Formats: sequence, structure tokens, C-alpha cells
Amino acid sequence: MIRDYQAVSSTWFLRGKQRLIPTYGKHQGVKLIGALNYETGNVFCIEREQYDAQTFLSFLELVLEQYPTGKIVMVLDNARIHHAKLIQPFLQEQAERLSLVFLPPYSPNLNLIEGLWKWLKKSIIENVFYESVKEIRTNVQAFIQHINQDLCRIVNRLCTKNVNYLIQLI
Repeated sequence: MIRDYQAVSSTWFLRGKQRLIPTYGKHQGVKLIGALNYETGNVFCIEREQYDAQTFLSFLELVLEQYPTGKIVMVLDNARIHHAKLIQPFLQEQAERLSLVFLPPYSPNLNLIEGLWKWLKKSIIENVFYESVKEIRTNVQAFIQHINQDLCRIVNRLCTKNVNYLIQLI
């Protein structure tokens, strides 16, 4: 969730010239679901109004469309919706193409997509005020498009960490 309330982080400013970041406190935002292709660095990301088991199932279907051939191993955290009964028949049906591997609890540092979310928030949200969620949405989409133009940068920044542990999981 990329929220509209401000993420104020450390920054430099002249003494006595502290930057003020306004807010209007509506607590809206952009909900993203994404997949990071560890091999190529490609980021596939969609936005949805809610994030529940049905949304996750739809996302899995879109991932299979995005990558129409080959085996897909998706590394996930242990969110309840990733284990939902609703998706089990789909997973059994797609067992030849799609496997889900779950990280240990409380290990976001091992989830490569978390690095992407951190990068996105640092680049788009921190120390910035947006007038509307539409403005946030536009900047998030531009960020995803921009980084997908330099896949080597994504691999170098996100996909080289924790390689040995992830390989052991898979």
C-alpha cells in the first residue's frame, strides 16, 4: 500500500530552513500487487482496490498470462490470503506450471519484492506531498515503467541479495 499521508524521512536542509511537508490526512492510497522476475529483473505490477484471496487468485492468473511458458516458482510471505482455500483448486490445477514457496514468518528481508516496495517508496513518496491519489498512481506507474527499462539495474539492486537462501528454499 502506497499511502497518501506523508512518509517523512531523513533529508538535508539548511539550518533554520527545515522543509515542511503538508498533509490532508485522508489516508487513501494505491494498493499494489507485484511480482519480480528474479531471472530477468522484470517487474509485473497491478493495482487493485482491495487485497483479498480473490484478488490474489486473479493476480496469479495474470502472472500465468504474463509468463505463458515455463515453470514459475513464486516466493511469498505467509499472509493468510496466500494460503486461502479459494486458491487451492487453482494451485492444484496449475501444479505443473506454478509453485508457491513460503518464507519463514517475520522475514521481509528475504522477500525480494519488499526491496522493490522500499525503493518505490523512497523514490516516489518520501518527503513529497501529492494533491491526490491519482497523482500518486501516475508517479508509481511511471516509476515501474522507468525501472523496467533497465532490467540490469533491477537485478543488481534487488536480485543479488539472499540468493543462496532462496535457492535452498526452492
